[in-house]
Amino acid sequence: MQTSSIPSSHQQSAQQDTRERILSTGQALILGKGFSALGLSEILSAAAVPKGSFYHYFQSKEGFGVAMLERYFADYQIRTNQILLNEAVPARERLINYFAVWQQQAESSACHKLCLAVKLAAEVSDLSEAMRLALTAGMQGITQKIAVVLQEVQRDGHVSAEVNTAELAEFLYATWVGASLLSKVHLQMRPMEVAMQQTKKILGV
Repeated sequence: MQTSSIPSSHQQSAQQDTRERILSTGQALILGKGFSALGLSEILSAAAVPKGSFYHYFQSKEGFGVAMLERYFADYQIRTNQILLNEAVPARERLINYFAVWQQQAESSACHKLCLAVKLAAEVSDLSEAMRLALTAGMQGITQKIAVVLQEVQRDGHVSAEVNTAELAEFLYATWVGASLLSKVHLQMRPMEVAMQQTKKILGV
């Protein structure tokens, strides 16, 4: 029986490490330059990966973009869960903490390194259907989690029973994405401050 074509566990680990290096390097570069302006050769050079190796890991640049977004949202969900699913903290406080972290990252310029969804939302939605769908799925996952916590806030009496929590979650997320974009355009944090003020009013803080 021939086994030479079956990668060993060491080879599989090395391949996974290389794939991860391409994704992480590409994400860092894209946050600075955008998706369309960045060439594959630049990504591979920065990742110290031979140029011919890219298509071993990804079918196309678009496929790379989808994988990068899926990786980003998976990591973002882990970080979000630590805040939104912490049942030791009251539900309303969890939501305020989640948006406060968002605001703090923007104020410290950390969002430049972390907010891939905000960076790519407008750029790739008209260019790649596959990447648009990856963005949609990732963002829906976030709003669904916010909606679940809003249901707890509603049960606690801080949000009217007549409010559709799924729609309110979408509204809050859209508000903060919009505030993030405006802050980048205006180069000042006033939009984020207004978003926090209005969020607190909605939640009865």
